[in-house]
Amino acid sequence: MTSFTFTKNAENTTTEPVLDALIDGECKAANDAAPLEVNSIPQAEIDAQMQLLASQDGLPVMFSAGGNPAEGAKLAEAGALVDFDAKLTELGVRDKISEGAVSTIEKLYGGGFDFLPFQYNIEGVFYNKALFAENGWEVPTTWTELTDLAAEVQAAGKTPFAASGEQGWPLTRLVSGYLFRSLGADALEKVADGSAKLTDPEYVAAAQAIADLGTAGYFGANVTSLDYDAATNEFLTGNAAMIYMGSWLLGNINGDGNQIGADNVGFFPFPAVEGGAGSIDDYPANVGLPATFAAKTADDPNVEAWLTCIANGYGNAALEQGQITGFVADADVDLPEISQTIADTIGSSTSSVLWFEALFNAEASQISSTNAALLVTGQLSPEEFMTMVQDALDK
Repeated sequence: MTSFTFTKNAENTTTEPVLDALIDGECKAANDAAPLEVNSIPQAEIDAQMQLLASQDGLPVMFSAGGNPAEGAKLAEAGALVDFDAKLTELGVRDKISEGAVSTIEKLYGGGFDFLPFQYNIEGVFYNKALFAENGWEVPTTWTELTDLAAEVQAAGKTPFAASGEQGWPLTRLVSGYLFRSLGADALEKVADGSAKLTDPEYVAAAQAIADLGTAGYFGANVTSLDYDAATNEFLTGNAAMIYMGSWLLGNINGDGNQIGADNVGFFPFPAVEGGAGSIDDYPANVGLPATFAAKTADDPNVEAWLTCIANGYGNAALEQGQITGFVADADVDLPEISQTIADTIGSSTSSVLWFEALFNAEASQISSTNAALLVTGQLSPEEFMTMVQDALDK
């Protein structure tokens, strides 16, 4: 192999700069032997294009995942992808990938470690530390403590939770968070395999818990009309005490638009549900920009050199550019405190869960997101909301 070909989704602007940095460092020798060659195609075309290339035995050495994890799982089942558990172990760099990230990949892609986490996001509650300190509020660890805190925040004249009803998914993330804590990490996998339904009473109870937050006014008066940016602004201007979001929010937190200051932002996991089967240590997570290697070329010495240097260096090179990935980062990088908190949490995490729509079909995902605001404003009952989504899943 004379070049290291990488086909990425055109929307991905973060992976290539890190690879370029590695070319000047950890991957210099690998690039000298087989220069990096990057091609871009639209995200929407990747799944179909890679399936076609796989059928022609013409996959690039490395390529990004498409938008549908089931398509990636098909390639793995067909033997077209590298088994990274075996290959990285063979190369002596298996310990360079976060176990939490591996757990997420296995859940998304049919059980195997067949993709690499060039990005890794965990989710939880970001909160205004200064506001908490001023009012003597403690970080909640249980659902009851969280709802009691929300009442105190509201009484103090602040919105307890900023959330985008227009996007919807920031609200359904709360439903799945409750499900994972009340029923366990496999709650939505059971829905996906048909052994449980969203209309079962214990699932409706999760939707009811989030609807109750809306009934109490804890999302504020404008939740339906708030888009993602407006909801983020509610938190970063100090109008809302908390926001449930993923670690991709760090870009906003560390940016110029943060009026409360990055030093005043803290993070805690979705709280435990009393008597629930789930663990507070399971963080909802995604590997936003995963990529994989073709099995056909994986044993080429030049490919092995590239894979080894990526495993060894990507985490540190990305962190120096302000990115948090599923690769281990052990360099001494001066990060904002909140970014270090997230990095430490990722580094110590050994398992993860997905999110509400992760295993849904396209129709169910759309129905879920577009109707979430109606759930928290009382225009749809929890039973009606879960029935609508389940009906789409049953098709």
